[in-house]
Amino acid sequence: MNVYALQVVNGIGIGMLYFLLAVGLSIIFGLLRFVNFAHGAFYLLGAYLCYQAISWGFNFWFSLLLVPIIVGFAGWALERTILSRVYDKAHEFHILITVGLALIIQEGVIMIWGPLGANVAPPDILQGIVMWGDFIYPKYRLFVILFTAVFAVFLWWLLEGTRLGSAVRAGSESTEMVSLLGINVMRIFGLTFGLGAATAALAGVLAAPIRGAEPFMGLEAIAIAFVIVVVGGMGSFSGALVGGLLIGIVQSLMSTIWPEGARLMIYVAMGAVLLLRPHGLLGRG
Repeated sequence: MNVYALQVVNGIGIGMLYFLLAVGLSIIFGLLRFVNFAHGAFYLLGAYLCYQAISWGFNFWFSLLLVPIIVGFAGWALERTILSRVYDKAHEFHILITVGLALIIQEGVIMIWGPLGANVAPPDILQGIVMWGDFIYPKYRLFVILFTAVFAVFLWWLLEGTRLGSAVRAGSESTEMVSLLGINVMRIFGLTFGLGAATAALAGVLAAPIRGAEPFMGLEAIAIAFVIVVVGGMGSFSGALVGGLLIGIVQSLMSTIWPEGARLMIYVAMGAVLLLRPHGLLGRG
């Protein structure tokens, strides 16, 4: 198989993980207008809780189901007890408190699991490779692509075809209007924040068998997530998907063409998009 075609497939896999990481951040900003720098910490927790669950003898599938629920609940609790108190403050307060939370979580991870990374093995059924003619690809990475595609469809249905999704979309336009309709806006805010934390944790669980778990992966994740949100457009579900795929493919291709500049090209791609589309590919002006 052509090496560039293989890298495009790799890029799709990476891009779908980036989508999971960024979509929660995009939805939270679209609804709450809240700058959440703690989002990468939920990704970090997802990876380490997956590692811990497997260390305790649970299987990967158990982690894939339960860890996002646990982290989503933790995100909801943080929003209810701390973050909801600063919504009406300037963005500088949002940045200060969420950066503080991210550092607390990161240092807590180091205290519990140590400063060194940990490896997470993929489940036995997904070890090895798939061969279709000259197409050779790791089973686990192929699973990640298929799973995240199905989950993206589910998330789209949740946001477009349910009352919660209608309230989220209406709230992103006008929270005052939603309140006048008798909907508890603060409850919607909490559920949305929890959903965003859960999707970030899901990305962490899926990424753990690929890159392992290490204490500083949250910092890398939040930088990439903000790039994707900016590229795709603030508050846009479709923009997070398109932005994640674009950044993933660019990074993967550049790792073959110019390995030293692969990470740099992420930001070059962001700059090029902003020059042509200042509000992002699918953002609203």
